[in-house]
Amino acid sequence: MSICSSASRELDEPVAGTAATARTWLLLEQPGPWGAEALTSSHLDPAVGRALKAAALGTGVRVALIRRPGRHADRGAAVARRVYAAHTVPGRTWLHSATTSDPRDLLGLDLAALGRGEHRTFDSVLGARPHTGAPLALVCTNGRRDRCCALLGRPLAAELAASGTEGVWEVTHLGGHRFSPTLLVLPYGYAYGRARAGDVEEVLRGVQEGRIVVEGCRGSSAWERPGQAAELAVRAAAREDAADALTVVGTESVVGTESVVGTDGSAPRWEVTVAHTDGRHWRVVVAQGAALPPRPESCGAPVLGSPARMDVLAVRELTPALTG
Repeated sequence: MSICSSASRELDEPVAGTAATARTWLLLEQPGPWGAEALTSSHLDPAVGRALKAAALGTGVRVALIRRPGRHADRGAAVARRVYAAHTVPGRTWLHSATTSDPRDLLGLDLAALGRGEHRTFDSVLGARPHTGAPLALVCTNGRRDRCCALLGRPLAAELAASGTEGVWEVTHLGGHRFSPTLLVLPYGYAYGRARAGDVEEVLRGVQEGRIVVEGCRGSSAWERPGQAAELAVRAAAREDAADALTVVGTESVVGTESVVGTDGSAPRWEVTVAHTDGRHWRVVVAQGAALPPRPESCGAPVLGSPARMDVLAVRELTPALTG
């Protein structure tokens, strides 16, 4: 096993609150090899990659490349490429798909609108339609970014594909290399770490049934990291697995006064309010700690580090009088 993921696993580093943040994912099929910065170091025209990356800044959209599991010879691009867009905010989730023969078509998209959950221009520019197939299981396999993703992610993607699991793609980057193999499931946008094929099958069954598997979950990409940790904590406390049941409705920074494992008592701290569709609310106290002892944050990191972790200190259900 490779260095950063084995160290994280041996130290039992928690995965909750570590997912990449994106309200909307824009995925473009790009066969062939990927470099560390795949949008500009693959067979995709780097000018297109740079333009997409720049257009996505500040919109809540994350752009990534995908490819089918298997060998990836240094060959020309596919004639027809699959394109997906998925919005992950609970109650407004959707997943649309299209095909294009020219990635430059994506430059006509309104990414700000996509980030807000509006799919009109995605549909009109690319002729997209709602995705009616299996949920997407995106496994990070970009070994140029971190070798853990190649050594652990590629075998997982291959095993899932060989077993007949539908909707499996390799993806360029999900963050958190040390939690490899990492997985993102769309349309709901929940990420998972240290994934195994059997776990993935259960996660996908859950998505098809409209529920979320909490075990191994890093959080929903719809929320910033304190919200990810808080929402998962409420799911555990309330035994709630319905996908669209919970929403993070407020995150307020507060001054920390209690000591937290791996912190000096002055670490960033938040009070996160989580709402249920049935009207219940919870107040969750989350503090940013440091994962100790120092460990490799990625296989390419030159020095050991203490990656940030989200520690849930308290989960309290609010009375109706306190939710107004």
